[in-house]
This record gives sequence, structure tokens and C-alpha cells, in this order.
Amino acid sequence: MIRTRGETVFSYFNVFILSLISLSMILPFIHVAAKAFSSEAHVLAKDILLWPKGITTISFEYVLSNKQFYYSFGNSVFIAIVGTVISMALTVLAAYPLSRKGLPYTRFLMLLFVITMFFNGGLIPTYLVVKQVGLLNSLWSLILPTALAPFNMILIRNFFMGVPDSLEESARMDGASNLRILTLIYLPLSVPALATVGMFYAVGYWNAFFQAMMYITDRQLMPLQMFLLQLVTDEKSADLVVNDVFREVTPETIRAAAILCAVVPILFVYPFIQRYFVKGVMLGAVKG
Repeated sequence: MIRTRGETVFSYFNVFILSLISLSMILPFIHVAAKAFSSEAHVLAKDILLWPKGITTISFEYVLSNKQFYYSFGNSVFIAIVGTVISMALTVLAAYPLSRKGLPYTRFLMLLFVITMFFNGGLIPTYLVVKQVGLLNSLWSLILPTALAPFNMILIRNFFMGVPDSLEESARMDGASNLRILTLIYLPLSVPALATVGMFYAVGYWNAFFQAMMYITDRQLMPLQMFLLQLVTDEKSADLVVNDVFREVTPETIRAAAILCAVVPILFVYPFIQRYFVKGVMLGAVKG
């Protein structure tokens, strides 16, 4: 197919804009990585841009020698794994019946889900509910209140609606129950959508810190992002730790190393679902 001159110019313009957006995301990460591997003198001299100078790993040694880092890392792993499993189960169990044509009041039920995407109970009422059910200072307070995301449920529902009805009819003729149809037909055919939504949930749980600020006061229960937030914002605490323990590092290099330690683990998840990601989003978005 021969493209017109306008289409060619538009394509180059898109590439240029997307390249700028990509660089705006990648360059700060590279700068933080360079600072994390640089020596104290070069960091204090402010001459670190995109390449480390005086390469050293002492900042990582400090972060990895901090017991609180391991507590927080373990908490975040638990929250991400358990939260994703619970959220995926609830999402599938809500999406499947809502995708069936014979379910009464489907539009009304969908409206209830959509309303929660625009309005919520409010910060204080939500806190009071979490407190009343005894979830304060519990890792479950970071999982259960946000266990089901309506947007993700709608994606899975739309994907389920794209599965041919003939497959379900054949299974029912063989005496299959709804649970069996879901597990043996819909779930295997929906792996791209499930992988995509699972990634959404996992990244959301891993990066969550605002709920932890509201519900968690015990330091041993802090997730990794809350630990990182305190490390980044608490200047006096960082200076005190550096002076007493590691005199050859600065608070800036410690923070940079902690940021990398918090970001890199979740990055390893993406390659395993990369082949499903685009397909899952597109197929779940065009049905309905």
C-alpha cells in the first residue's frame, strides 16, 4: 500500500513525539542509575549526568545491609503476589456472569461498577471502614480495600464476550457446569487478557504507598515503597545514618540505590508477559 505524503509526514511526526516521550521516561532512570553507582566525590560535585563516575557499589551494600529493606521487600512481595491472586479471582468471577447474555439486569449491574470508577466513598469514610473491621496495621489493609478494579473487570468481561457462543453451547450439551465452562474454555482462551490485567494489578500493588501511609504505622509492616518514600524525604535521618555507618556514601547515592532496588524486581515480570500485553489490551478494548 502506497502512503501519501501527508501520511508519511504524520508517521515521522508520531515517531518523533513518541521518542521524546520515551526519552523523558528513560533518561531520569539512567541518571538515577548513574548516581547510584558513582562515588561520593563525583555526586557531591554534581557532575553525574548519564554515566557513573568513580564506579562503586557501596550504596547498594548499605541498602542491602539494612534490615528494614528486607522487611519492606518481603512485605511488598507478599502484597503483590497475594493481592494479584485475590484480585484476579474476584475480577474473573465478576466478569464471567456479567458477560453472559442471559443474566438479568446486566446493564444495571454494569452501571453500579462504572459509577465506582468516577465516585468513591471518600478518604475519611474509607479509613473508618478499614479501622472498624480491624485491618489497621495489617498487610490485608493494602490488599482487600482495592481488591477489585472495575476497569480491569470490564476488560476481562469484554474479552469473555468475544469468545464464540458455540463453544459454550457445545460444552453445555456435554453436561458441563458454569464453573467447568469457565475453567476449561474461557480462561485458557483468555490468557492474553488475564496476563495483561494481572500485570496491571501486580504493578499497582507493588507501587502502592498511599494506603500504607494511612493504614500502616508499624515499621516492620511497611512495604518497600513506603520505606523508599521515608528514605527520600527524611533528609535528617539519611544524614545521620550515613555519618554513623557508611561515611563514604551520601544520602543521594543511598536514595538512588534504593530506587533501583525497588524498581528492578517488578521489571523482571514484564518480559514474561510481553507477548500477551498488547494483544490482551487490544482484544479486550474493542469488544462490547
